[in-house]
Amino acid sequence: MIVLLFVVHVAIALALVGVILLQKSEGGALGMGGGGMSGFMTGRSTANLLTRTTAFLAVAFFATSVLLVVLSNRAGPSRSLLDQGPAPSTQEAPIVPAAPTSVPAPAVPTPAAPTPAAPTPAAPAPAAPAKPAEPSAPLAK
Repeated sequence: MIVLLFVVHVAIALALVGVILLQKSEGGALGMGGGGMSGFMTGRSTANLLTRTTAFLAVAFFATSVLLVVLSNRAGPSRSLLDQGPAPSTQEAPIVPAAPTSVPAPAVPTPAAPTPAAPTPAAPAPAAPAKPAEPSAPLAK
């Protein structure tokens, strides 16, 4: 019974969205204008029909919502998380990962470094930092 009512509830929700999207915008909602399909479903009688259909679907949506709540509460005793108390803890202490075992790295032959023919000269010492530049215009006080 609840599953059937839920399927009807979803169908009503989809129909409600569709009927609302068919209606003509009157307030220029965010600048989108309401004249996208200018000849489709216009006129006073159509607007009246869409308004009545929207109202009927809204009442049906709220009615199925209330019925779903009533039927789901009737299915079993009410359960509250506050009445149950804290969840029982099965662990006394947090699990700490084991220390990694030292596994020797596989021996990879390294290429022999070429020997320089002549000693390389030492790099020159870094220059002293430059003096900060003076402002071009006097600062206002």
